[in-house]
Amino acid sequence: MTTAARYRDFGVREARGVSAIYERLALAVAEDAEIVRLLDQLPPARRQPNLLFAVVRLLGGPVEDPAAFHDYVVAHWPSIEAELCSRATQTNEPGRCAFLLPVLCQLPQPLALLEVGASAGLCLYPDRYTYRYGEHTIGTTGPVLDCAATGMPLPHGLPEVVWRAGLDLNPLDATDPADVAWLDALIWPEHAHRRERLRKAAAIATAEPPHLIRGDLVNDLPGLVEQAPAGATLVIFHMSVLYQVTVARREAFVDLVRHLPAHWIASEAPDVLPYDSLPDPDGEALQNVLALDGTPLAWTRGHGQTLTWFGPVL
Repeated sequence: MTTAARYRDFGVREARGVSAIYERLALAVAEDAEIVRLLDQLPPARRQPNLLFAVVRLLGGPVEDPAAFHDYVVAHWPSIEAELCSRATQTNEPGRCAFLLPVLCQLPQPLALLEVGASAGLCLYPDRYTYRYGEHTIGTTGPVLDCAATGMPLPHGLPEVVWRAGLDLNPLDATDPADVAWLDALIWPEHAHRRERLRKAAAIATAEPPHLIRGDLVNDLPGLVEQAPAGATLVIFHMSVLYQVTVARREAFVDLVRHLPAHWIASEAPDVLPYDSLPDPDGEALQNVLALDGTPLAWTRGHGQTLTWFGPVL
């Protein structure tokens, strides 16, 4: 896919109906030959719309007006390029716990959670948040996570978590203002509710820091698995992570995780982690497939805002 097509696809399939600012901006960049030329000088992984937009926001640049964005990017390209080459899209969206919860609650308790691509580890606290599935509410503390869920019985309680660990090439620290500023920049402009839950989730992680290690998803995963406590059900999970690694690395990871003594929860785009057969998702919007131990269960949206179950009831 060309860079222009990538931005057009992002505007239509990811931002439309979710962020009018990013939809407009992405479609404008798709037609902006000068910015596309600058982006094409970078490795493909560094051309991502989310990454570019977040870097500009982090540096104080404008994203609301495409013309002002063009002028800022061109004038400040050396600084922007340096940030693009040193950072990654480490969106740490606690809202994704809303589609993890129904699966986690069906596994033997207590749980030991291990997230691959953990960022600052904010998704390692599914037992500390409040969930609202329409009129059905679970929990009483932490940020409120809203999710439109259909097609399955909803849980009535929270999981019991006795161990939390994460693996990331560049783990972030919820107590570090610079790291939190980057997580904030990754949140889309209009999403004040996501900024509020980032703040509340970061406070939870600050009070009880997770065990995060810097490492590779293949080379270093077995060693971290060995640290999980006996007597707990180990759950390895990842969400919108595998698109950032090569196909060969994804295949090596999948082969590894299938043979580890753990349950495996994945939420990835179907062209990143494919399955033999899937029902058609509703609409054009990009959706991920939620799967347990290789069995696809549901369609999910990237920030946890929807869960459409199509698989077997657990």
